[in-house]
Amino acid sequence: MGLQELRDGIDEIDEKILNLFLERMELCKGVADYKKANGLPVFQGGREKQVIDRIRVLTGDKELENGTAALFTSIMDISKSLQSRKIVKDSSSYTFTEPDFASASAIACQGISGANSETAARELFGEKKLCFMRTFEDVFKAVERGEVQYGVVPIHNSTAGSVAAVYDLMGKYSVYIVKTLCLDINHCLAAKTELSVGEIECVCSHPQALAQCSEFISHDRLRTADYGNTAMAADYVAKSDKKLAAICSPECAARHGLKVIAEDIADSPLNRTQFICISRELQVMPGANTISVMLKIPHTEGSLYRLLGKFMISGMNLCKIESRPVKDGSFDVMFYLDFNGNISDNEVRLLLNDMANNLEYFRFLGNFN
Repeated sequence: MGLQELRDGIDEIDEKILNLFLERMELCKGVADYKKANGLPVFQGGREKQVIDRIRVLTGDKELENGTAALFTSIMDISKSLQSRKIVKDSSSYTFTEPDFASASAIACQGISGANSETAARELFGEKKLCFMRTFEDVFKAVERGEVQYGVVPIHNSTAGSVAAVYDLMGKYSVYIVKTLCLDINHCLAAKTELSVGEIECVCSHPQALAQCSEFISHDRLRTADYGNTAMAADYVAKSDKKLAAICSPECAARHGLKVIAEDIADSPLNRTQFICISRELQVMPGANTISVMLKIPHTEGSLYRLLGKFMISGMNLCKIESRPVKDGSFDVMFYLDFNGNISDNEVRLLLNDMANNLEYFRFLGNFN
């Protein structure tokens, strides 16, 4: 039998599978109607295990058992999605307002004047008075307690990656992401006097800035020290009598009276940082197009695959996935997902409802652009 004949045979079988699949979905609609009429939940774990165990036995081929189990698991996931749409017509449980940046009077960011976080905050709030906090956690605390209306913190850099501490704090505090913005970051090496690179005893800066300039640092074998942020490092260097240098922006160096020793020292010439604006209440801007959630999934076979399948079934574009350890000694991880959508879209609400009801832990973090 030739290749084309084999392919023709596969096409014929695919059509039969499709027709049987459609018949199965019609029966599932009937199941959904029954569950709705009798107040039964969409997900019934015992029934799912029963189906998969039966399929494994019917397969009759050990090499294909896992494959048929995966196939029918996907079919049942599609079935549950269909049933959810019939049973839960509108799952909206989120009330929100529009952000009012213009009238905000209390905004927090980490560090001191001259830091990149201040520049980001100025992009959103102009020349309004800013409350400078010692740590990222202090910003989150102030927002959650209502001491400030908004907080601005970095969350991701195009060179060094995610700001892990901020992701951990998103899981710890009850706040929402309202908006994101990106800044071009320009790092220089600056000192109190005209030092040569070889004379520098230590380079101070925020760990993210040090990571973004790792090639420059390793090339000259420079010793480093973590500091609260770039502006705080510049201030420390300016007040020290030691042969220290800071990694900061040229503007920050000038503000603290430092001499620029080396310019454009980041590993990548295009170095950008994404900042988020957070608030205590859920606020959604008109036209918001990104949704962020955090969740845990069980340590079971295929659980991540099934989670990702929910987005494909719903027609949602998953644009970012991050993971962080739960830090309870269990080696469990918390996933942070961003996907395209707006909370006003019923398909989005159905997907959120599905995850909220069927995952080990789920939290909605905001809808923004």
